[in-house]
Amino acid sequence: MSYAVKEIFYTLQGEGANTGRPAVFCRFAGCNLWTGREEDRLQATCQFCDTDFVGIDGVGGGRFGSAAQLANAIATAWPIDAESPRFVVCTGGEPLLQLDSALIAALHDNGFEVAVETNGTVEPPPEIDWLCVSPKAGAGLVVRQGDELKLVFPQTGAEPAEYEQLRFRHYFLQPMDGPEREVHTAAALQYCLRHPRWRLSLQTHKLLGIP
Repeated sequence: MSYAVKEIFYTLQGEGANTGRPAVFCRFAGCNLWTGREEDRLQATCQFCDTDFVGIDGVGGGRFGSAAQLANAIATAWPIDAESPRFVVCTGGEPLLQLDSALIAALHDNGFEVAVETNGTVEPPPEIDWLCVSPKAGAGLVVRQGDELKLVFPQTGAEPAEYEQLRFRHYFLQPMDGPEREVHTAAALQYCLRHPRWRLSLQTHKLLGIP
């Protein structure tokens, strides 16, 4: 199998339970909820995406002909010596359209703990170490358990109470970005205070000005 990757870069995880943790991000090209083209946004299932996942022209991106080739590229992006804990976040787009057991095994062979950020519409390989699901209104949710559920808030048709019966270790509300971000942040804060099962997740990488 070959893999189409938008970009590979080293940074700090900016969201959710692993906020502040150094990680290599592998952003796969493509998504099943939006083409990534602005002219298609209003017809997309997910209309608020703020990520460029189109093409393979980003830093470190490209088409990789094997799991070993992609795992090696990810390992090259990790700047610390081999004895340190390695962490990779597979994201997108929708990474589970491409991420498979062969690539996870190759990443494990390179010493990586493998995390995935998914919209939850595709069944994940069982070998993933950390599974983060971010449901989208109008998209059928297939993945109903994992390590963290990170819900962009507010979404009409994807209210937090709908997900509380699922089996996740952590539940996060993340304010929707955009012109009304401050309003959304205040609403998410109040929801978390009224419903302590939920924790607030901020996009700290944007606040810090890092990728």
